[in-house]
Amino acid sequence: MTGTPVDVPFVIGHRGAAGLAPENTLISLRRARLEGAKWVEFDVMLSADGVPILFHDDTLERTTSGRGPVAEQPFEHIRKLEAGVWFGASYAGTRVPTFAEAIQTLATEGLGANVEIKPYPGLGRETAAAACRLIADAWPSIVPVPVISSFDPLAMAVARDMLPALERAMLFGKLPKNWKDVVAELDCRAVHASNRHVTPAMVEAVGAAGLPLRIYTVNDPARAETLRKWGVSSVFTDRPDLIKD
Repeated sequence: MTGTPVDVPFVIGHRGAAGLAPENTLISLRRARLEGAKWVEFDVMLSADGVPILFHDDTLERTTSGRGPVAEQPFEHIRKLEAGVWFGASYAGTRVPTFAEAIQTLATEGLGANVEIKPYPGLGRETAAAACRLIADAWPSIVPVPVISSFDPLAMAVARDMLPALERAMLFGKLPKNWKDVVAELDCRAVHASNRHVTPAMVEAVGAAGLPLRIYTVNDPARAETLRKWGVSSVFTDRPDLIKD
């Protein structure tokens, strides 16, 4: 992988197409592509035995038939859980995918990706290291090089050290006063922040620092167009059927 700048489109499917299919599943990634998205975002977490999987929450309850902390369950157990019925009966039989399976799906579908490192509390270093190893070893040459993001500074430091050529984006809710220091220390090349807190002044400040600003989660087309006019580089959306490049 090289340090060539990444051409990230305006629309990025959030957790695949989380408003249209069970989030962070292979079917959700495919649905995003079906709706015209060229890039998707998904979350990478570790099972108890260190397998990188696509999962967002610290616990299993919301999106699977399981219970308890993700980090306390081996992948063999997680793999057996129902991960689609919570979204809709037609998705029965959907399973939690591995990061490796997601990478293969990106290649099959022709999708670029923002890989969000989403560690269980206290596992930032381990989660980032496992994700970065897989990116280094298995990322297909036919797929655009990924953007790596995280709210966890330790995870971002590991990504900086393991994959220095890749674009890293620091994730914030509301942009803190010291955001420039955080971004500089971690050598990030983009900023991701919440739709709830973005302002024109914030867009201008990040742009003045020479960094792309990407905003999550935007599901209203009119809002997306406003952000585009302000100068936002990309939006993460659950509804790539409504918001187009």
